[in-house]
Amino acid sequence: MAETASPAPQAAAQPSIWRIALRNRSVFWGGLILVIIALIAAFGSFFTADPMDINPMGRLKPPGDFGLFGTDQLGRDVFSRVVNGARISLTVGTAVAVISIVIGLFLGLVAGYFRYMDAVIMRVMDGLMSIPAILLAIALISLSGATLLTVVTAIVIPEIPRVVRLVRSVVLTVREEPYVEAAIAAGTRTWLIMLRHVLPNTIAPLIVQATYVCGSAMLTEAILGFLGAGIPPEIPSWGNIMSEGRTFFQLTPWIIFFPGAALAVTVLAVNIVGDGLRDSLDPRIARTMR
Repeated sequence: MAETASPAPQAAAQPSIWRIALRNRSVFWGGLILVIIALIAAFGSFFTADPMDINPMGRLKPPGDFGLFGTDQLGRDVFSRVVNGARISLTVGTAVAVISIVIGLFLGLVAGYFRYMDAVIMRVMDGLMSIPAILLAIALISLSGATLLTVVTAIVIPEIPRVVRLVRSVVLTVREEPYVEAAIAAGTRTWLIMLRHVLPNTIAPLIVQATYVCGSAMLTEAILGFLGAGIPPEIPSWGNIMSEGRTFFQLTPWIIFFPGAALAVTVLAVNIVGDGLRDSLDPRIARTMR
């Protein structure tokens, strides 16, 4: 009878983030680096000089003479600018990851579960994937001006289809499982099935996807800043710092080296965490690692 049919558990209980971090060295060390960078971005401005403070007498000084990382062409402290630039990169990466995951999750659930909506949503997603983020950002900035919101929007739009395709593939697999069919036969409401049985199966791959989106967003923001199509020049970001220092690269390579190294370490840490989470949350990979 339908009343006696009890749906099987949708997925095995996933280990907590803390257990994953203790078991997986990649998650531990990558997460530790990210925590340190986040603390520096949050509190570093209290212990550094004003990144906009101009000192014409200290122009283009090497590291150690006027500051830990030297000075730029206007005599500004490169170290304080790199520290403050971390805040912009982490803000953009986190915002893009959260927004794209939330929107992509909703659209992916709808596209994967309701067949009549699948073709419409996926054709729209295919169209969005054909838009390069850099060209979109340049177009948006020319229309609305260079702001943090414009940069985040320009990066989010091409990232949403990737999340939608991931969630849709998971939903297409889960909705054919016997426990979902049993829940449908028992008369369970559609929204309750999606909430209890379908949604939990998307959490693990979405966590991994969020780390890759975050790293990609930080790189894209730096590229836009380097091209002059990102954050306004008066706001210190890693891309802006490298863009302003490229003219003096042969004489003062530290202006580009330090923000570039900070960006590389941050993105590397995010990708290491993503790889570790993938290895820990994917049951097939986890079994081979035991």
